[in-house]
Amino acid sequence: MEAVVKWVNVDEGLPEEGLPVAAATWGRYPPDSTAESDAAAGEDFWLVLPMHFTTLHVGDDGTEYRDCFVDSDRVVRLPYGRPCSESVTHWAYLPALPGMAVHQVLGADAQTAAQAALNEGQA
Repeated sequence: MEAVVKWVNVDEGLPEEGLPVAAATWGRYPPDSTAESDAAAGEDFWLVLPMHFTTLHVGDDGTEYRDCFVDSDRVVRLPYGRPCSESVTHWAYLPALPGMAVHQVLGADAQTAAQAALNEGQA
């Protein structure tokens, strides 16, 4: 199975509300960070992270963020050009589930769908 990724510059547009995306995130590891290696501490980075896009996110402290990217740890990142220590420069929609046109399947259908994809191509 293959997937084609089309990256979109945040200056050219933003994703649809709530959909999962891959986000190219640019920032700098803090000098005393617990980065993957001590060598990365204090270095610039540009990496891809899974996130979702939302038009409104309320942080744990009550701060409201508009048109932002949020990761699974609820870390908010803003589009490049807005004040943010780790900004999103580009985004791409994540591919759909194998053999499907959707990003999630819930409940009893999840096991059936996963088994069908795992068994695809087996005789």
